Amino acid sequence: MGITEKISHAAERKAFETILDSMLKKGQTQDVGDLAEQLIDLIQKIHKGTWSDSSYAALRMIAEDPNGKWAHYTQRLIRENDPYILKTFLTNVAYEGGFRGYQTAQENAAKYDINVPWLILMDPTSACNMHCTGCWAAEYGHKQSLTFEEMDRVLTEAKKLGTHACLFTGGEPLLRKKDIIRLCEKHRDMAFHAFTNGTLIDEAFCQDMLRVGNFFVSISVEGFEEANDGRRGQGHFQKVLDAMDLMRSHRIPFGVSICYTSRNYKVVTSDEFLDLLISKGCVFAWYFHYMPVGLNADTSLLLTPQQRAYMKDRVREIRGVTGGKELYCIDFQNDGEFSGGCVAGGRIYCHINAAGDVEPCVFIHYSGANIREKSFLECLQQPLFKEYHKGQPFNHNHLRPCPMLENPELLGEMVKRSGAHSTDMQQPESPEDVFRRCRPYATSWMPTADRLWAEKHPGYVDPENPESANSCASCASCAACSAHQE
Repeated sequence: MGITEKISHAAERKAFETILDSMLKKGQTQDVGDLAEQLIDLIQKIHKGTWSDSSYAALRMIAEDPNGKWAHYTQRLIRENDPYILKTFLTNVAYEGGFRGYQTAQENAAKYDINVPWLILMDPTSACNMHCTGCWAAEYGHKQSLTFEEMDRVLTEAKKLGTHACLFTGGEPLLRKKDIIRLCEKHRDMAFHAFTNGTLIDEAFCQDMLRVGNFFVSISVEGFEEANDGRRGQGHFQKVLDAMDLMRSHRIPFGVSICYTSRNYKVVTSDEFLDLLISKGCVFAWYFHYMPVGLNADTSLLLTPQQRAYMKDRVREIRGVTGGKELYCIDFQNDGEFSGGCVAGGRIYCHINAAGDVEPCVFIHYSGANIREKSFLECLQQPLFKEYHKGQPFNHNHLRPCPMLENPELLGEMVKRSGAHSTDMQQPESPEDVFRRCRPYATSWMPTADRLWAEKHPGYVDPENPESANSCASCASCAACSAHQE
């Protein structure tokens, strides 16, 4: 970055922070609609091409309604949480990552003909202080760790490519909380997050989060006490509530991470459960479809087509413009419509396990590159990631986005062509094993998924049976179809 560009960068960031500061201060006692519109105007002026005009218009519509659900949510977010954390984190997410970083990433993606991720998922350690039933991370074993120097190098290299966000997974990442805080201190222009079981959150760590400002957490929870502790161990639910209370007392924003299964999907989306989370100060929820990872995976936990359809509709109801709850929710398996299908393989994110293997997805344990042997750029250039880059989206129907769960034959083909190896440290498994485990689910879900997709995309043609319709002209402009027509 040249001197002129550095000055421009600093000026843009300062302008962004100034408006955020003003909005956060005003929001303590007043409506923030006018300032929100100023912030939207600034974002659109600086990076007009990043989002569509319709996206900016939607943001303005929400900002203009002071009595709306999301205006009230924003007020609550501002008034109940530390302003320094909000300003620092939002600046790094929205400005450094979402706008300036995005432009750099797009340039490098075109230059190297690869995917450059917006977000890195990284495991500081495979160790954990708990032994949850069915944990996919256990497939890595519990003896691997990345050094501080290895993580620091990856993040330094990633920023040069345009990546400004890192989410720590594991194992239990907070077993390495001292190193995580050191990374937050060193990389002040990055946003950091962690999925944690919540048991290691204490007063000292809360003070560290308040001090650095660019890090907060999502706590894993599976429902109320009986269901949660049945999987995670007796007493865990109360520890989660205690951690939430502690963070709320310090005005630290946090979210939850929820794995939904055939057994808990209604409970974790119930009004009662969501009301509890909101009362504790939770501001968002990540919903993850149960993934049958590992040879001993329990496929009975996979949802039926009816259950998955319920989840799709219910999450959208929860986060609707009106009604639902004041809680922002993301359902990665069912939100492919909004992300253009699979987000893995570096398209939006990639995963680095605790042994240094760079994998396309946190749930897909295959790799052909390791950060201990190659630069981060070289890892993104590995054959398996090239296969992802060429193959995405893996399905016209973005309710069937995944090359493992909904299109398991594609994963096997990519692994074979790329020469990638299994990174499962417990019981290495072949793509054929994955196929046998996932194909019944994929076959079962396909008719329902295609029906639901066709209801919103009338010209949709089943990619496995293209002769089933005469024309796709009526939806030729949608992202799903146009991507395959190019």
